Amino acid sequence: MRIILPLAALALTAGCAATPQETAREAARDARDLARLNRDLAGWTPGQPQTCIQTRNANVKIYGDTLVYDVGARRYRTDTNGGCFGLKRDDIIVTQSIGSQFCRGDIVRTIDRAVGFPSGACSFGDFIPYTRNRR
Repeated sequence: MRIILPLAALALTAGCAATPQETAREAARDARDLARLNRDLAGWTPGQPQTCIQTRNANVKIYGDTLVYDVGARRYRTDTNGGCFGLKRDDIIVTQSIGSQFCRGDIVRTIDRAVGFPSGACSFGDFIPYTRNRR
């Protein structure tokens, strides 16, 4: 009986390890997301981080674990704490907030588009406002 438990634990951890191909695909996807984020924020100047933003008429773009909200003439970047695994798969975003604001620490959940099951949960970080550079 003592031998079975360590072998079962070893089998569980071995089954969860990513293959080199999966690791390479994830690294390539992360690099693409970062390049898209940098292109989207090119020509914009960051300001001081804020704890909350108004969400009225906000449009969201997803770049891996980073979300960018377009609100009027500003963009707000927030990095999540990384538990929303579905963000990288384009799952549905469900937010929990009080009132008409998103705030640091508000919960973000992701739902798998195909089957409707929860796929992750994380929280917002600070919101960094960006304003367009004037020419």
